[in-house]
Amino acid sequence: MGHSLDIQRLPRAFDPDLGQDALVLVPELSGDQAALVAGAAGSSPYLKELITREADWVAPALADPEAALAHITADVRALAPDQLKPGLRRAKRQLALLSGLCDLAGAWDLMQVTTALTNFAELCADVAIKAEIAALIRRKKLPGLTDADIETAGGLTLLAMGKMGAYELNYSSDIDMICLFDETRFDPDDFYEARQGMVRATRNMCTTLSERTADGYVFRTDLRLRPDPAVTPVAMAMEAAERYYESLGRTWERAAYIKARPCAGDLDAGANFLQTLRPFVWRRHLDFAAIQDAHDMRLRIRENKGTGGSLTVPGHDMKLGRGGIREIEFFTQTRQLIAGGRDESLRSRGTLEGLQALASKEWVPQDICDQLSAHYVAHREVEHRIQMVHDAQTHRMPQSEDGIARVACLMDRDRAELMAEVKARLEQVHELTEGFFAPDTPVEVVQAAAPEVLDDDILARWPTYPALRSARGAQIFERLKPELLARLARTAQPAEALVALDGFLAGLPAGVQLFSLFEANPQLIDLLIDIVGTSGTLASYLSRNSSVFDAVIGGSFFADWPERKALGQSLRLVLAHEDDYETRLDATRRWCKEWHFRIGVHHLRGLIDASDAGAQYAELAEVVIAELAPIVMDQFALKHGPVPGRGAAVLAMGSLGAGQINALSDLDVIVIYDPGDEDTSNGPRPLATRPYYARLTQALITALTARMSQGQLYEVDMRLRPSGTQGPVATSFESFCQYQRNDAWVWEHLALTRARVVAAIPTPIAEGLSQDITAFRETFLGAPRSRGAILPEVAKMRARLAAAKVPSGPWDAKTGAGRMMDIELIAQTGVLLSNATGHDVAAGLTGTVACGWLDAADAAELQRSYELFLSVQTAARLVSGKAINAQTLGEGGAQFLCRSTGYDDLAELEAALTQSYQSCADIIAAALAREGATDHDI
Repeated sequence: MGHSLDIQRLPRAFDPDLGQDALVLVPELSGDQAALVAGAAGSSPYLKELITREADWVAPALADPEAALAHITADVRALAPDQLKPGLRRAKRQLALLSGLCDLAGAWDLMQVTTALTNFAELCADVAIKAEIAALIRRKKLPGLTDADIETAGGLTLLAMGKMGAYELNYSSDIDMICLFDETRFDPDDFYEARQGMVRATRNMCTTLSERTADGYVFRTDLRLRPDPAVTPVAMAMEAAERYYESLGRTWERAAYIKARPCAGDLDAGANFLQTLRPFVWRRHLDFAAIQDAHDMRLRIRENKGTGGSLTVPGHDMKLGRGGIREIEFFTQTRQLIAGGRDESLRSRGTLEGLQALASKEWVPQDICDQLSAHYVAHREVEHRIQMVHDAQTHRMPQSEDGIARVACLMDRDRAELMAEVKARLEQVHELTEGFFAPDTPVEVVQAAAPEVLDDDILARWPTYPALRSARGAQIFERLKPELLARLARTAQPAEALVALDGFLAGLPAGVQLFSLFEANPQLIDLLIDIVGTSGTLASYLSRNSSVFDAVIGGSFFADWPERKALGQSLRLVLAHEDDYETRLDATRRWCKEWHFRIGVHHLRGLIDASDAGAQYAELAEVVIAELAPIVMDQFALKHGPVPGRGAAVLAMGSLGAGQINALSDLDVIVIYDPGDEDTSNGPRPLATRPYYARLTQALITALTARMSQGQLYEVDMRLRPSGTQGPVATSFESFCQYQRNDAWVWEHLALTRARVVAAIPTPIAEGLSQDITAFRETFLGAPRSRGAILPEVAKMRARLAAAKVPSGPWDAKTGAGRMMDIELIAQTGVLLSNATGHDVAAGLTGTVACGWLDAADAAELQRSYELFLSVQTAARLVSGKAINAQTLGEGGAQFLCRSTGYDDLAELEAALTQSYQSCADIIAAALAREGATDHDI
């Protein structure tokens, strides 16, 4: 037993006599149910007609509306083919009457009403199209298909578009659909006959639904949202539709597909088609250029529909007019297009859900979301009352006083109060949404003169750059230019900043998207000026990867660095949404670049110091290796089978192993594997274990180093593996241990002090191997060693390094006596001599004290100097990509370098560096001399 209609409100009868006439037909009703029927029939001729035709059905339906709705659905599914037209029309009468009365009574809210209408529409479409497909299959008009294909409509899918796709059908709505069929279900020689059959089925379905008979109609059906409807058939092959969207698809079509979903026929084929369109609908970058497109659409609609002009409630179009429903939809959908490519949580089909999702991610303030949501519901309820009067597909408020009075009666509102409320809501919607779009009238671009400090010759060549050759790109840039030049003029060295900006603009391959991004987010101009005026590395990188600016306005760009686990989860989530190997590699590059850029900006802005930046760069690289390795392995296994034995581990060496790299560092790695007792892999093309792991390693290195559409991840250096370039690219665990014990040079033992496992291939199979490698390293390094055997070798290494790499000047903090590499060498020696297992310089210098080789003061001086050198080195890579040249550094770069190191000016910093180099060189030389390990060539 169900529940009787829960009446929350009642309509009034505009014509009480008509209301009483309707009540006579349903004498069993009383109380509020009787008042509901009288009020509805007395204000809506359409509802009175439905009550008259379905009088015997009304009372039972109001006694249990949910059961009545279920019976309507069951009756439609049970219709025989020859009863479709009358049966669907009776079901539509009942559904329209039930939903209308439940709506007027407040028993169903807006979304319950629109969902009931939408579910019924897709049910009718599904039943009608499958009946037509069944008839064609019986007549052998769809070659190769059998009765088993009826359930999937022979591969024909109906995509619900617009309000139908979003479960938002209005009371007298048309239904917008796109009909596509899966051409792969047919032999190529049968394609044209199959297409002819699909077109016939689609046309007949439309007739079944939309033809008006003595029983009425079901739904007016509109198929004009398909590609190029003037010249294409009503049912298209999916391949042809996909080609169209890839080459000719427009912004309004992207917006339409936000709400698209398969609703009838072959649902799986429809879902697969929408998946192929995902890159078309949801751009990977923040698409602020869509704002102008949406604004242009609004203006065209206003012009074509005559809905512009001043706001007057009588005759106002509640859907397309100023402040109407479409304004809220455009406001929501445009923001979804902007950001939905990067955030899937913003891809809601419904308007209310979309607004709430945007608010939850701070794309829309919560108060504006709440206001627009309330206005949307109110607008839609007014729209429904307008349509209930005569079942007319109109959205205009009536012009006459009687017409408006009928609408007011259906809402139990005073006519004047309703008019005032509707006008206020329309004005508020217009005010809330209009500022997001461009002004109604084109803005005249003022050709402001450039500030005198800027070189006119540089500005004159900008129109020749690729990013400014398109008319649209140039138009947006001209609007930005006055503000851009004004901010340039306020920098410490405007001429230098202009040259840097010029280089950035010259390197841009296109400008519309980026310039639109700046126009919508003016604060990004400050960041751009800061970058181009300070960091040539970041500026050059930005010109090739301008889409990384998207990340800046993503909400968390300036938040603290996440934990390693969260960083890995972020990349895994990105990879999970890609379908094939190549797109996953590109997605990894895109993700890594955004985080890499984030580190650089944080360092540039002083949010982190050089040590923090180095640790973050290293952790980012580790996550990339760890998450990309399983992807590479899975791809490799398709051909050669899963990894034999215990798998492999990636061992980080050098600076990566020590957890400190800079913006341009190579990655030093070794791959170690354990085949166990297995000799070969088990796959379509099996390989012996040694070539298997060698090729797997090469595949991983290629994945990291290959230049693809999104550029390159890292350069990789494997020269620290056993036997260097002469050894195999992958080393077995047994060989690695044997080599370290018996054949390795002292310098290789020193390199081992920085070794650290960063990835297991695959996880968790190779975790045991990773643990064994770590245990071997700790045991091996913990063994006692003679200073007499190690320190002379260290002295020789210093001599070789001095001969091979001469410092380029005082700003080369890395190479030379007393500089970074020299201190790193001493720290590694400290690990060996102290039986310690630490990886970084601090741990090694602590070891030099623990073993009694250096005193605490000397170790502290080396540590302090190393931190200074690291700051200079890290800043240099970010500013110029190479060693610093004080003559060409520029004011912005000089300020950043001094800020990073804590010195007032470059002269003071240079003096401190020179003094520290000498001090550290003296400490190291004296320490070696005390042990009799010297080399006078240094």
